[in-house]
Amino acid sequence: MTKMIAPSILAADIMNLERDVKMAEKAGADLFHIDIMDGHFVPNMSFSPSVVAGMKRVTDKPLDVHMMLDNPDEYIKPVVEAGADTVLIHAESTPHIYRSIELIKSLGAKAGVVLNPGTSVEAVKNLFPIIDQILVMTVNPGFGGQKFIPGMIKKIQRLDQLRQTTSDDNFLIEVDGGINDSTIKLCSEAGTDIFVAGSYLFNGGTEADFANKVQLLKDSAAE
Repeated sequence: MTKMIAPSILAADIMNLERDVKMAEKAGADLFHIDIMDGHFVPNMSFSPSVVAGMKRVTDKPLDVHMMLDNPDEYIKPVVEAGADTVLIHAESTPHIYRSIELIKSLGAKAGVVLNPGTSVEAVKNLFPIIDQILVMTVNPGFGGQKFIPGMIKKIQRLDQLRQTTSDDNFLIEVDGGINDSTIKLCSEAGTDIFVAGSYLFNGGTEADFANKVQLLKDSAAE
């Protein structure tokens, strides 16, 4: 299966977002990861459906929207209408996650569930047949630039083992947090398909530096 790199615009230069998106496209980004945070579910705030709409105007790459929100159902329709291709919601963010997943899919988007470092795989096993992606947080959600949590490798391995037990479980495994040329190899070997990278890519380097890092990530994931 092709390994995909998803630059996280949370780490981009917000005052030059279109420039950074174009730079990432040119470097070979496969999709873009957009964090929407409300300051309640996680202790930070970022972006809104209007940013998703703005991204849709400047890139043809799929938009992977990670909603770190209380009451995510209130935002699912605006986010999908703004152009989200995939909507990811946290297992703990709603008592009715099955209904939330169905709502996302009814609007024509792909649906995914997010596992915090302290959330077990077993907590979402019943969702496997109806989801398209599972995002494993390899840091605590809410802030960029955190250190990768090695213990999450076992969680990725468990997910990969479970999805191979039945043809109904065809979800992709995604990771977010502390991804660099070393940690991506560990995650890839464990079964990850999509790698969200933020601080490692967007660190003020040149366009050539960015392209070299994207290629290094792809090469490391393919080893």
